[in-house]
Amino acid sequence: QVQLVESGGGLVQAGGSLRLSCAASGRTFSSLVMGWFRQAPGKEREFVSTISWGGGRTVYADSVKGRFTISRDNAKNTVYLQMNSLQPDDTAVYYCAAATGYYTAWSSIFASNRPYDYWGQGTQVTVFS
Repeated sequence: QVQLVESGGGLVQAGGSLRLSCAASGRTFSSLVMGWFRQAPGKEREFVSTISWGGGRTVYADSVKGRFTISRDNAKNTVYLQMNSLQPDDTAVYYCAAATGYYTAWSSIFASNRPYDYWGQGTQVTVFS
């Protein structure tokens, strides 16, 4: 079992920044591929970003590339999502996710929801213009 707890969401004006955090427990954190997803009202959940076990590999959705940065601190069992230049279209519930499966190499599959078997409760991000 892996427990994931997100924090850091809130209300921000367009152009502003927020940093989301996700604290993990229940499994050796460095063995987890971590991802961020979001779901806006009336829309399906979509991939935002993912980071490899040691942090050396990252992938971003085109919609956030250049504005969002994912990072992780394995000593603190925490993954972060720094969000800059926020826009109203970024308004959504943001979810942290963990992939616990055994993978021998980094794969494009981590940019989809398929490998993620644990999810946090979500944190609301609202961007107003």
